[in-house]
Amino acid sequence: MNAIYLDFNATTPVRPEVLEVMLPYLRDGFGNPSSDHARGALAREAVERARNQVATLLGTSAAEIVFTSCATESSNLAIRGVAAASATRGRIVTSTIEHPATVGPCGALAELGWTITRVPPRSDGIIDPDDIERVLGPDVALVTVIHAHNEIGTIQPVAEIAMRAHRRGALVHIDAAQSVGKIPVRVSDLGVDLLTIAGHKLYAPKGVGALYVRQGTTIRPLLRGGGQEHGLRPGTENVALIAGLGCACEIAGARLASDGARMRELRDELWQRLQAAVPGLALNGDAEKRLPNTLSVRFPQVSGAAVLAAAHGVAASTGSACHSGHATPPDAILQLGVDAASALGTVRLSLGVTTTADDVARAADALASAWQQLERGA
Repeated sequence: MNAIYLDFNATTPVRPEVLEVMLPYLRDGFGNPSSDHARGALAREAVERARNQVATLLGTSAAEIVFTSCATESSNLAIRGVAAASATRGRIVTSTIEHPATVGPCGALAELGWTITRVPPRSDGIIDPDDIERVLGPDVALVTVIHAHNEIGTIQPVAEIAMRAHRRGALVHIDAAQSVGKIPVRVSDLGVDLLTIAGHKLYAPKGVGALYVRQGTTIRPLLRGGGQEHGLRPGTENVALIAGLGCACEIAGARLASDGARMRELRDELWQRLQAAVPGLALNGDAEKRLPNTLSVRFPQVSGAAVLAAAHGVAASTGSACHSGHATPPDAILQLGVDAASALGTVRLSLGVTTTADDVARAADALASAWQQLERGA
């Protein structure tokens, strides 16, 4: 529990201010937002306040925000909801570096007769809008891409992709789970129709998310029941978690520039320290077009899992999967054209608002020492 936590892309702690906002709705403010009495009105006010807070962060109207249980549900609602509203089974265009929350629903639609066209990124982790445009056609109902990659941190040219997709009549969904709260995400600038948010990636609790649905966008609900959330997500709203998400979005909006600049400085300091201590260390993805908190690197001649196991006191991730004791390289790194042996050396280091300069210095020393120890023993 005392480890230096550098896995903020996996999940974030709940901000103290967020917890304080949530607690009243776990105590006396337990009313159902759909109830007509005073307790219901109190809960309803909390939900609508949060809806406005989320909308403000995205630069849109509250009427375009739908609360869900998580980013995975949001992306499923967006992708499968668009497909369900389509008159015919056509095509969905996506990339080869998507999160499972996008891969999964696309795979489910493929089983129903949809064609899924997957576009690979360039070697820098960026999806080229020209490559997207080349596969567009009148049969494409939706283009769905990840905004900022959870492992590599690369930020995609969403506005350009959306413009080209709209010219061909397709809707656009982006998975913004990693970008919202870290960089400016304004739907008017991006031009997207649907956008996924994850609460636990921006210092709100787990178990709550949101979906932005541009007014006039036709999608069908996945669940059937009451008329909550504009009829798109039935079920009694989780008032406490929704209030927490709203608070987290308001704080993120106020601190976006300062937190981003600070994390970028610390991330670059970590990269410089590691580079100096580990000859042959390589960066995954574009050096500039990436999240300010994310550093994905490849340690030479060793596996990332071994580095983290030997770097006592550092909590980070590799992106690799392990089956029957055999590690497999992270697919996102392979998609960049990196060979499998090199890709196995990947470690993702993701910083947060609580990361300090001392954390960075100690983590760099621990990781470099671990690599040196492993290299000597190789």
